[in-house]
This record gives sequence, structure tokens and C-alpha cells, in this order.
Amino acid sequence: MKKDVLYHLPYGKTEVSIDIPSRYHVKLIKPDNALDAWDEINEIKRALKTPIHSRRLAEIARDGRKAVIIVSDTTRPTPTSRLLPPLISELKAGGIDDVTIVFGLGIHRKQTEDEKKAILGELYGKVNAIEHDVNDCVNLGTTKRGTPVDIFRPVVDADIVICTGTIEFHYYAGYSGGAKSILPAVSSKRSIDANHALMLDPNSSAGRLDSPVRDDLEEAARMLGIDFILNVVLNDRREIISAAAGDYIEAHRKGAGFLDRLSRIEVEPSDIAIVSPGGWPRDIDIYQSHKALEHARNAVKDGGSIILVAECREGYGNRVFEEWLESGRDEVIDKFKSGFVMGGHKAALIAALSKRMDLYLVSSLPDDMVRKAYFIPASLEKALEAALSKHGKDAKIIVMPYGGSMLAF
Repeated sequence: MKKDVLYHLPYGKTEVSIDIPSRYHVKLIKPDNALDAWDEINEIKRALKTPIHSRRLAEIARDGRKAVIIVSDTTRPTPTSRLLPPLISELKAGGIDDVTIVFGLGIHRKQTEDEKKAILGELYGKVNAIEHDVNDCVNLGTTKRGTPVDIFRPVVDADIVICTGTIEFHYYAGYSGGAKSILPAVSSKRSIDANHALMLDPNSSAGRLDSPVRDDLEEAARMLGIDFILNVVLNDRREIISAAAGDYIEAHRKGAGFLDRLSRIEVEPSDIAIVSPGGWPRDIDIYQSHKALEHARNAVKDGGSIILVAECREGYGNRVFEEWLESGRDEVIDKFKSGFVMGGHKAALIAALSKRMDLYLVSSLPDDMVRKAYFIPASLEKALEAALSKHGKDAKIIVMPYGGSMLAF
């Protein structure tokens, strides 16, 4: 007799596990771990030595005196502390000692000193590091789609602009990484709102390089001028398995192609999906955890069930999102149809999805907060029990432990 199978899902900085009876058809979707990190430092150095459609950074550095390196904030898994030393070494080799690290917050909250220290590692206190300020931006013009291009003043004033980040699937920009380090990361709120409004276009979806959102933000980046990028792809242990450096378009496309081969999976739609964003920081709050829903939604039949396993230690994660949750599902959906509002868009997307299928949330939040966000609060065991009761003995199940970085379609 076959034994039940134990599945592990990241949850905050720990994990939760669930036994699924062997009589059910279960498909596990996770990255190809045959692609382990063999040597992260050498992979970064390789990318910097052989940049794509670009001169080496040390050569570019000879053209200026002052550089900024834009890095991800605490809501992203980018291993910034491993990317910065070789980048700074390249800049120094080219004669630049005036280097400022800019945390690309977008419209996210300010970070604590402990969070900055965790991001910068041994460089904390040894490099000049500042946070993006949406209220201190310079207008560079307007994109063809009407997005005002307002960029953080210290970035505009720099001679050399370098962007870092992790390439993952993104539910309306197609992919993260590349020029997203400019818009939204170091742009004004009105720029971010205008760009994000393009998600209403049906072509703005995960895994599309022709997403109108990405096309718009890359046009904004051209207006500023990105001199160099260093982007990485991570495995499920957050180890660097691929790095791409150089031109902000061509190097990004190289990394996106690698990600497709690693993490883009075609599946038969299931009755039930159990999905984790991948643990902290991807499940830091509901606002960030929502991305995993978008990556799993097409893998579930209408009328099915999605069980989102996300700690959400910081609650809702966005003030406007929380305000919109005060309204009922239909009201929120109608409100969104009448005009895009940043933050409110996620309330509307979750509300609409909750009308198509049952949404369960396994989290650290009080039940009333979970229900307010249009989810059914439950433990993982109770959520699966309820879903199996609804879908019957022939239920098909998909398990996605790393839904923030996988794409099922």
C-alpha cells in the first residue's frame, strides 16, 4: 500500500508540512534543483568579465566621477550583499570612488536599520547608502503611453547608473529585474501609478516580455540612461545559479530566457492548488504574497480552490490596499473598473479571483483580517480537508512551494 506523501512549503523563515493521501493525483511544481549553485562568486565575476552588449563596468567607469548602484529593498530576495563587492571593485578599477547605494523602495515603507544591515552585509556602515524618496524626483519627460518620468534626484545627478536585481516572473510586468530598478524602484508616485495602470491591458501578464508595463518602464529607463545592470536568477535556496550583466535590455533578456527554461511549467488545470510565495520576504504581507496567487491562478479550474500558505507577518502591507478592503467584493471590483488606483488594484484582483474559486489563507493573521481580504482563514490541514470535501475523491492537486518564482500556465 502506498504511503501518504509529505509536502513541505516555505512559511516566513520556517516551513509548514502537509500529508496528502496517496490516492489523490498530485503534481509538484518546483524549480529544477539539478541546477545548483556551483560557485556564486565566480558566476558573478564571469558575468562582469563578459558583459552582454556592453563594455566592462571598469571601462564605463572611466567616463564619470560619481556612480549610483540601485539595490532591492527588504521585500525582495536579491542577494545584494554578494553583488555589491565585485561591482564596487569594478568601479574602483575604473577610477570611481564616489559610489552611493540607493535602496529602490518605490512606494514601499522605509526600512529599519536592521533590514538595511541584512541587505548590505559587511558593507553596512562602510558605504554611503540612502533610501529612495518619492518626493525628491526630477521630471525627464513623458513616455509615449503618457507616463511622466520622474526619477530620484541622486540617480539623475549621477554620472554612472548601475541597476541590480533578481529576475523572476512578474504578474503584469512580465518579469522582474532590468529597468524595474528605475520604474518603479526610484520613481515618483505619479510615475508609478501611471505605469502600473497599464496592467489593465490584457497583454500585461506574467512571462511576457512584450508586456505594455515593461515596454513603458524600459522607455522611461532610456530617458534616464542605465549604464549597466547585474541581474541574477536564484534557486529555491536563494543561491545564485545564473548571472547576467551588461546592457539593461539584452542582459535582462538573457536572464529571462534562463528563468523560462528553469521555472515556466505547462500544467493541466487542477481542482486544488496549494501555493507558497516561497517564504520570507516574499510572504512578508498579503500585498506581496498576492503575486503567488497570480502565478498559480491559471493552473486551477474555475470553481476550484487555492490554498495560499503565507505568514504575512506585516499584515496587509499597503495602506490603500487595506482601505479598499473595507468594501465588499462587488463594490471593490466596480470601483477598480472605473479607474486604476495603486494599492486598490490588488484588492480588486483578489476580490475577482475569490468569485471564481475558493481562496484559503494559511497565515499568522487573525481570522477577521483574513476574511476582510476575501480569503477563508484556516490551518493548512483544515483548508485541504475542506477543499477535498468539495472536489471529491478524484480531485487533482497542484503543489507549488515556490509560487513567487514559478509560473504555471
